[in-house]
Amino acid sequence: MQPRFDMEPATSTLEKVVAGIREDQLDADTPCADTSVRTLLVHVLGLAEAFRQAATKESLGRSQAPDLAALPDLPPDWRPRIAERLRALTDAWRAPEAWDGETEAGGVREAAPVMATVALDELVVHGWDLARATGQPFDCADAHIEVLLEMLSGTPPEGVPGLFGPSVAVSHAAPPLHRVLGLTGRDPEWAG
Repeated sequence: MQPRFDMEPATSTLEKVVAGIREDQLDADTPCADTSVRTLLVHVLGLAEAFRQAATKESLGRSQAPDLAALPDLPPDWRPRIAERLRALTDAWRAPEAWDGETEAGGVREAAPVMATVALDELVVHGWDLARATGQPFDCADAHIEVLLEMLSGTPPEGVPGLFGPSVAVSHAAPPLHRVLGLTGRDPEWAG
C-alpha cells in the first residue's frame, strides 16, 4: 500500500513558480515536449481541478482524458485562479476519505493512493517544467521524491505514451530530483 502524504509542499512550490512567471514568458518553450508556458499553465489549471475532484470522488464515472489540442485560453486571472485551485487540491487530499477506495481523473480509474501519487507527479514535474522555462529555482520535498522514485521505478526506457517520453539517462550519483525528471523523459540540464 502506498503511503499517504501531504500535497502542500508540492502545491505551494508550484504556486510560487506560477506567481513568478512574467507575461512576456507565456510563449516560451518548456521541457514538456512541444508545450509553451501558456499551454502548460492551462493544463495546470485543469489538472488541479481534476485531481481535487478525484480526492472528493465527484469525478467518478465522468472524467475524461485531457485533450491538450483543445485546451481553453489562459484566463486573465490565471495567477490567483491557479493558486486557489492548488490550495483546494491540497485541502481535498487532506481528508482521510480521499485515500479510500477507487477514484478517477483524466478518464482513468485507479486506487485513490495511486491517483494521489499521479497527482503529485503532475505537480512536481510540471512545476519543474515551468520553473526551468522561466529561469526560477525549484525544490522538491525529499519525502515527495521518495514517493515519485518508487512510482517511476518501473517506467520502461521507451516511456509511457501519453504520460512520459523516453527516459533520459541520469547518473545514480545525480540529485534524486534529476532521477525523477529523467524517468519522466526530461533532461535535468534542459535549457530552452
